[in-house]
Amino acid sequence: MDLIQQLEQEEIARLAKNIPDFAPGDTVIVSVNVVEGTRKRAQAYEGVVIARRNRGLNSNFIVRKISSGEGVERTFQLYSPLIASIEVKRRGDVRRAKLYYLRERSGKSARIKEKLPSRAAKAAAAE
Repeated sequence: MDLIQQLEQEEIARLAKNIPDFAPGDTVIVSVNVVEGTRKRAQAYEGVVIARRNRGLNSNFIVRKISSGEGVERTFQLYSPLIASIEVKRRGDVRRAKLYYLRERSGKSARIKEKLPSRAAKAAAAE
C-alpha cells in the first residue's frame, strides 16, 4: 500500500461514517444537510441507485428518482460531510453494475425486482 492509499484509509477511519452495504438496484433514502440562510435542515432524497463508483475516499453513487413525471439523477460523494445518513429501503435484484438503461425506460419497464432473503438467511435469522 503506497503512502496516498494509506492516508486515504486513515482519513476514512477518522471520518467514521456509518455507511450501510448497498448496491445498484437498491432503493435508498439519502438525508442531505441543506443550509438555507442561517438554518440547517436534513432533506431526504429517495430513489434507485443506478451506479456506484468505489474509489476509496473519492467513492460516489448516483441515485435516480422520478419527480413530477421527470427523471432526476443526483450524484453523491460517499464520504461527503453533507450526507447525514443513508438508509436502504429495498434491495433490488439486478445483473448489472451500472443501470444506465433505466434512463430510457419509464413506467412498468423501469421496475426492478426485489431481492428476497434466501432460505439460509431466514433460517439463520430465526435462530
